[in-house]
Amino acid sequence: MLEMKAIGKYIVIDPVKENQVKTEGGLILGEQQREDIRYRQATVVAVGTDVEAIVTDDAIYYDRSSGFNIELNNKEYKVIKEFDVVIVL
Repeated sequence: MLEMKAIGKYIVIDPVKENQVKTEGGLILGEQQREDIRYRQATVVAVGTDVEAIVTDDAIYYDRSSGFNIELNNKEYKVIKEFDVVIVL
């Protein structure tokens, strides 16, 4: 397995799978259709060389519209910038 190293202010994360939600009208919304929650939870996989306050394995909340997806070893990760993180648990 390849070890990932983020560069600069980038962070590689593994987003937590969100549950489906049933609306009052009976529609079932998946994680992509939910507009009621702006921030998503994730686990930090790798941090960039210039990231100071976040370390590997931290649980974070980040802006759901930020970053881009990357696939490595048949697993999808998301790459975001440090300033997209709003909470470190």
